[in-house]
Amino acid sequence: MSGKAPWKATTPRKGTTPRKGTTPRKGTTPRKGTTDRRTRVTVLVALAANLVIAAAKAVGGLLAGSPALLSEAAHSVADSLNEVFLLAALRRSRRPADRRHPFGYGKERYFWSLLAAVGIFVMGGCFSVFQGVEALGGGAEEKFGGYVAGLAVLAVALLAEGASLLRALHQVRAQGGRAGLRDPALRTVVAEDGTAVLGVTVAMAGMALHMVTGQVVWEAAASIAIGVLLVLVAYGLGREARDQLIGEAADPELLGRIRALLRAQPEIDSVEALFTMKTGLDSHLVAARIDLVPGLDSEEVEEVAVRIKGSVGRVCPGAGEIFLDVTDRGAGEARESPAATGERGGA
Repeated sequence: MSGKAPWKATTPRKGTTPRKGTTPRKGTTPRKGTTDRRTRVTVLVALAANLVIAAAKAVGGLLAGSPALLSEAAHSVADSLNEVFLLAALRRSRRPADRRHPFGYGKERYFWSLLAAVGIFVMGGCFSVFQGVEALGGGAEEKFGGYVAGLAVLAVALLAEGASLLRALHQVRAQGGRAGLRDPALRTVVAEDGTAVLGVTVAMAGMALHMVTGQVVWEAAASIAIGVLLVLVAYGLGREARDQLIGEAADPELLGRIRALLRAQPEIDSVEALFTMKTGLDSHLVAARIDLVPGLDSEEVEEVAVRIKGSVGRVCPGAGEIFLDVTDRGAGEARESPAATGERGGA
C-alpha cells in the first residue's frame, strides 16, 4: 500500500448505519438538555421582566416628557424582542441533522443571536441617540411633574433588571464560569441585563441632574450615552455571532489536547494538518491529515483509524464528526520519514 489513502472515520462501510462511536458518549445529551432548559428559564425570566418594565418606562416617559426614560423604554422593548429571538434559537438549534443539513442545526443558535444584536443596535441604540439629539436641538420643556414617578419607575426597573442579571450570572457560574458564556443565548442575556442595569443608572442620574440644574442637556447626554452603550454591546455580540457562523475553530486548549493525542500514537509518523470547527454550542467537527509509519497493511490502517477516532471522541466528547486523511508512506519516503530519522512531530 502506498500513496494517499483517504479514510473518513465517520463513513459507514455498509448501508446507512454509522460506525460505533459516531454519536456522543452517553451522558452528554441529558447535560445539554438540562443546560438548554436552564437557559430557556433564564431567557423567559428576562423576557417577563423586560415586558413589564418596558410598559412602565413608556408610560412614565410619555407623562414626564423625559428623553432618558423614553430611551430606556426603547431599550427594554428591544431586549424583549431579542428574548423572543433567543427562544427561537434554543428551539430550532436542537433539531437533529438531516440530509440537507448533515452537520445539524447547532449554528442556527448563532444566527438568531446575530438578529438579536441587530435588534439591540437599531431599536435600542439608534432610537436612544435620536432621542438625546432631539432633546438637545428641540429645547424640551422644563416640566418635572412626572419626574418623581419616572424615577420611581426606574428604581423598580433597576431592581427587576438586577434580579434578572443575578439569575443569568448564577447560571454562568453553574455552567463553569467563562465556559458558560460560550452559549450565545446566555451570553446575550447577560449582556442585555448588564447593559440594562448600567443604562437605568445613567438615566436616573440624567433625570436627577435635570431636575436639580434645570438643564435638559444632562438628560439628553444620558440618553445619548445609553444609545452609545447599546451600540457597543450590539457590536460585540454581532462580532461573536459572525465568528461562529463563519466557522470558528475549537478552543486552543482542546485543539492542543487533540494534537497531543495524535502525536502520541505509535502508528502515526507525523500530523500534517489538524482542522476543527464548532458546529454548535457543544459540538465540533475534527479533521486531521496524518502520515502513518511504513509497513501497515490496509486492515491495520483501518484498525488504527477506528482506534484513533475513538480516542479523539473521548478527548472531545462533542466531536460528532471525525475525519482522518491517512497517508501510508512509500519505501522511498519512509527512509526520510520522521520515524526513520528519530524526529516525531507535525502540524
